[in-house]
This record gives sequence, C-alpha cells and structure tokens, in this order.
Amino acid sequence: MTPISREDCAALDAADPLAPLREEFVLPEGVIYLDGNSLGALPRSAPARVADMIEREWGQNLIRSWNDAGWWDKPRTLGAKVAPLVGAGADEVIVGDGASANLFKTLVTALRLSDRTVVLGEAGNFPTDLYVTEGAVGLADAEQRRVDPDGPELAEALARRDVAVLLLSHVDYRSGVLRDMAGITRLAHEHGTLVIWDLCHSVGAVPIDLSGNDVDFAVGCTYKYLNAGPGAPAFLYAARRHHAVSEQPLSGWHGHARPFDFAPDYEPATGVSRFLSGSQPLVADAALEAGLDVWAMADLSQVRAKSLAMTDLFLARAASVGLSSITPAEHDRRGSQVSLVQPEEGAGYPIVQAMIERGVIGDFRAPDVMRFGFTPLYLRYVDVYDAATALVEVVESGEWRAERFNRRSQVT
Repeated sequence: MTPISREDCAALDAADPLAPLREEFVLPEGVIYLDGNSLGALPRSAPARVADMIEREWGQNLIRSWNDAGWWDKPRTLGAKVAPLVGAGADEVIVGDGASANLFKTLVTALRLSDRTVVLGEAGNFPTDLYVTEGAVGLADAEQRRVDPDGPELAEALARRDVAVLLLSHVDYRSGVLRDMAGITRLAHEHGTLVIWDLCHSVGAVPIDLSGNDVDFAVGCTYKYLNAGPGAPAFLYAARRHHAVSEQPLSGWHGHARPFDFAPDYEPATGVSRFLSGSQPLVADAALEAGLDVWAMADLSQVRAKSLAMTDLFLARAASVGLSSITPAEHDRRGSQVSLVQPEEGAGYPIVQAMIERGVIGDFRAPDVMRFGFTPLYLRYVDVYDAATALVEVVESGEWRAERFNRRSQVT
C-alpha cells in the first residue's frame, strides 16, 4: 500500500535495510537529489581513493604502478565488479572507453558476425544510440531502420528476417519504460538477429540477467546509478560464445594478444579483452571503484523493491495535481524514474527550475518531460514525500510562471 503521510514514510525509513548505505555518500544539506539517473551522487570514499591513486600510485610509485597497483588489469578487475550487477560472468565484462565507443564496437562486431546488413533500432532512443548507429552503418555499408519497440512494429520488422542486429535501450531514457529483455531477446534470436542492449538507464536501477537471457552484447555507462562521476568510463559485455569470433573495429594496443611483444601486426587478445582499444582513464577508474565497492554491499532485490515503492508514492502524489505520467504504472514495465508531463504546453522546464530553487533537483527532457530519478542507495522515503509535496506546491501556486524559471540553460 502506498504510504499517505510523512509519518508513514519515516516508518519505512526506520525499517529500511538499505538505510545504512546512505552514509556512504556525500549529500548536500538542504537538497533532495532526484537526478541520479543522470549523474549519481559522490561516494564518500571516492576523494580519498582518487587522492591515493594520484599521490601514491602515480606520484610516488610512478610507472611501477602498472604492475604493482594493477593498472594494466583495471579493465578486467573493474569489469568483474560490474558483472554481478548485470548478471554476467566476470570474464564477459570489461570497463574502458565511453558508451559511444563501446556501442560502435559492438555494432560493427555484430554486423561482421552476420550475413545481413540491417541494424534495427528504436525511433525515440537516446541520441547517442541513433548517431553512433548512423556512423556504423555508413562505414559498414549497412542500413539503419527505426521502429517503436513497444508496439507491434518490432515483431513485424524482425519477421522480415533481414535484420542483422537489434539495438534497444533496456530502460527508455525519456519515459522510464522497462523493456522485456528476455522476451525481446528470444524473439530476435528466433528470427536470426543478434541483440545489443543499452543498459545506461537500467544498470544499478533494475535487475539484469544478461547471461540468463542469452543476450549477445550490451553496453552501459557508470556515472548514473553506479555513482562513478562525470566522464567515468563505460563497460561492455560480450557473451562468452562470441569471444573467439568477434572482430571489433577499434583494434588498439590494449586489445592485442601480446601487447608487450610490440608486434607490427594486430592479433586480438583472447576473451573479452579483445574489445579493449587504448589506454584507460585510471584516475576515473579509481572513482568508479569506490562506487562499485558500495554496490558490493547492496542487495539488488532490496534496491528494486525500494525503487518501486518510492516511484509508487511519487506517482500518486503527482496525479493529485493533474500531472500525467508517461512512466508505466505496472511494476514490470517501470525503471527507476518517473517522467511527468503538464497539460499546459511549455510548463515542464520552468516547473523543474522552480523545484530546483526549492532544493529538489530533477531534470527536463525535450519536448516537455519532467524527469525524476530514484536512487535507493541514498534516497529516503521522506525525501520522496517532501519532493512530491514541493511539486504539488509549485504546480498549484503557479510560481513556475515567473520569468526567471523560463530562461533556458544550455544543460537541461
């Protein structure tokens, strides 16, 4: 049952098994942070971990740290820490490069594994996925098609049996819709299509079982729910069955079978390491490791249960002032965010800005979506209640109409 009072929420906080993890994060006084689906909060241990990397590993031990501090193996050791969060084997995930580069690698690799030339994507996907696909198909002499993955178009497109690769986001960045990974992957495979899942808005937010769902490839970022910080490296998953035959296009030194032989010709490494390219961002890796160490203390089933309870509460309060949700009410179709629209055109951006002035930070996505992310590791039920109360007051008072809230910033 959705709690209806702040006292109900306080009682839930008192009984919350995840409550101690809130202390693992730096949270500004007077701020309710509902934008962890865009940039996660700072892990309390990250500054010291980064400082140690800079001052001791780099400053004192210098180049010896490639061996002594395990710098060379960071893509694999961090990948092994990400693996439990995505339901993968430790040898199926690497960390390195950005989500865009990793997406390009998996797209071209999958096209090379198929005798077909169509990449099927979703019409409303995050622009990175659309833009990288355009670049990949242009270089590979392939074709891009876009469909609505939540309607009958997807099955119809796959039934044509000319699609090499299906690329979808597990959770839609704008609406928060959670896709049926198991069912869609099975359908694609039935039609001879390989599948790449973008996990940027689902890793750390919802249960993921890449191996159990027979997924081919996946990519994801770490600076959202995984709290690795701005510009943090991304991760790449490749199913073990594809390792020996995968030919990724960015064949760099770190992906070579024997990099310190300094051979003139490329020979890919065994396993998922062949998806590496260049040197790794080791300072950023230190911050990522701090975040992953917090996640190692979390129970993912508890994270999901708390996420659904918090979004239920927020949805109920938002509906009381006439705001419509494009995030599904059904639990099995909802990620860990709530996306709202106001009936009055152009109201979304200034409402979000008015809430930020009150200390409740969400974000805005064009054309008129107010987006609020729910991060169970550090968000309390009373925070959700207070944020929803602020939303109700902002809408009912009309304060968002003030001129200062309507001035657009570059980042929304």
